Amino acid sequence: MTSTELTQTLEQVRGGSSEAWGELYREYAGAIFRFCRRVLPSKEDAEDATTEIFMKVRNRLDQFDSSRPFTAWLYTVASNHCWDMLRRRRIRQDLETPDVETMPLEHPDPSQLEQLLEQSTNEQVRAGLAKLSARARMALVLRYFSDMSYNEIADALGVRRAFVGVLLLRARHELREVLAAGKPKGERSGSGSRAAGAVAGEAL
Repeated sequence: MTSTELTQTLEQVRGGSSEAWGELYREYAGAIFRFCRRVLPSKEDAEDATTEIFMKVRNRLDQFDSSRPFTAWLYTVASNHCWDMLRRRRIRQDLETPDVETMPLEHPDPSQLEQLLEQSTNEQVRAGLAKLSARARMALVLRYFSDMSYNEIADALGVRRAFVGVLLLRARHELREVLAAGKPKGERSGSGSRAAGAVAGEAL
């Protein structure tokens, strides 16, 4: 859907067009479901969340600032909804990391995580993400799948902007450690034959 088509569709949705709403849903529902699936515990949770997110989008469409990209606004609504779900389930963690000084630093080879992702299936990466804290998992998906800025991530997670870099640093380290632990020693380095995508790709 081009930007012109999107603008026209949004105008029609605001005017009450069910057909235009169906077009909007079909265009974006798949991506929002995949986003929810990466951050929520189960497929059923992701399905419910997708439906609820689009209900919110339809009800709040008048709040959308057309000077911003629609997808950025859509992912903000989605991330806020998912984060509220996680918080209600009492798995919100890491309010303000107390151990920043002792946190392991990024590996000197920044491609190590990418190599591990290339060697892993989508299921393995999803399982790895599930082992991270809720906030670390959300931060990775917001940054590398939704391509959100640090300011947008800070707003979505309710943290200071300066904390986002620390959170992403630790989240990358944790995911790398989880994925490496699941690999036989001979497969923990080098390129793999099963490309599940890089950090910004479909694996997340």
